[in-house]
Amino acid sequence: MLIPSIRALWNSLAARAAPSGGGAQECSGTITVEEALKAEEARYAAQMANDFGAMERLFGDDLVYIHSSTTEDTKASFIESMRSGAVRYRNMKRGEIQVRTYGCIAIISGRSTFQVTARGQDLTLELLFHAVWAKRAKGVQFVSWQATRK
Repeated sequence: MLIPSIRALWNSLAARAAPSGGGAQECSGTITVEEALKAEEARYAAQMANDFGAMERLFGDDLVYIHSSTTEDTKASFIESMRSGAVRYRNMKRGEIQVRTYGCIAIISGRSTFQVTARGQDLTLELLFHAVWAKRAKGVQFVSWQATRK
């Protein structure tokens, strides 16, 4: 019963990404919990260091990033928000999490605390989140984020 739900999520991501020209990409193989956690840790490090090269590699072209403010970003707009200095992730600390894998997809759900500067305003955000990772020919890629403030 859960696999149809995951397919529905994947199809939803594909539909939302398609208008930007990227479209959803295939995934293959089997992602492990360890691969997903390693990729998520690399993403946190890249965002805190403004390592745009790492973000380009880690983020799927079909990324859908929904902030706790309800702002929606694509890969390009999310990276540009950091490159321009409009957004700066000063600290990202992961709390309790659960990782579920479904073939080539991993969903990380949990709690985190982000210290962010957004348009000159320093914020500390206590979040509940889902992060979705897909195993692809290019490696494990970040394809979706949705967060809600606690």
